[in-house]
Amino acid sequence: MTGGKEPSLSNCEASAGQAKPERGRAVSIILLLLAAAFLILMPGCVADGTASAAAPAMPGVGSTSTEVAPAVQILTLLTALTLIPAILMMTSSFTRIIIVLSFIRNALGIPQAPPNQVLLGLALFLTIFVMTPVWQGINSNALQPYLRNEITQDEAINRGLAPMREFMFKQTREKDLSLFIYLAKLPRPRNQSEVPTHLLIPAFAISELKTAFQMGFLILIPFLIIDMVVSSTLMSMGMVMLPPAIISLPFKILLFVLVDGWHLIVRSLMVSFA
Repeated sequence: MTGGKEPSLSNCEASAGQAKPERGRAVSIILLLLAAAFLILMPGCVADGTASAAAPAMPGVGSTSTEVAPAVQILTLLTALTLIPAILMMTSSFTRIIIVLSFIRNALGIPQAPPNQVLLGLALFLTIFVMTPVWQGINSNALQPYLRNEITQDEAINRGLAPMREFMFKQTREKDLSLFIYLAKLPRPRNQSEVPTHLLIPAFAISELKTAFQMGFLILIPFLIIDMVVSSTLMSMGMVMLPPAIISLPFKILLFVLVDGWHLIVRSLMVSFA
């Protein structure tokens, strides 16, 4: 019985080892396609794409048999479009921004104001503001040369991933990255280039969550103090049946407006990504 189990375990380990490069390559292709889809929709990129489409193809470049057929590329792009929300949250500043904005609404004690659509729209445009330099680097170094047939698809993927990985490395804690490297049972990387992208993304995600909750905790403290003061005052006056939230709400809104809370929050978020 024992002798029959050992081959199956070794086969599973071998297949798992072969699947790691394929998984990393799939993540790389999806990230590049996401950046390409966003940049093509930008007005400047549309103009560049039109100009590059009229340019003649360079002989000997991008004509190898390893290139993916245009129909397959379109199918892959359409499939990747369905993953845009998850990719946007896991590889950009969106996660930190939307969590901090949610903490503000909960701290004020107004679940309906600002509404979800306003918070999501603000978080999206702040994300675009933060990620624009990264996406511009992908456009100039990877997308446009690939559309002009100056580089191959593999080289475009490597160039497009470089700015994204650099951004994620800056915001990722070494402890979180070490966790996934340990769970994947990989040797300790000697430099950042040896860290697989499919390990960097979850490490970046949990680092963003920790940073967002730290900022949210600091946001909650002044509003919590107001709630405690109002609650103690009402109890000392014998108004036990009066909900403290009703009395503290105007004071919390007044405090937030007087200190120009939205300016401070947005400024803190933008500086945290510098």
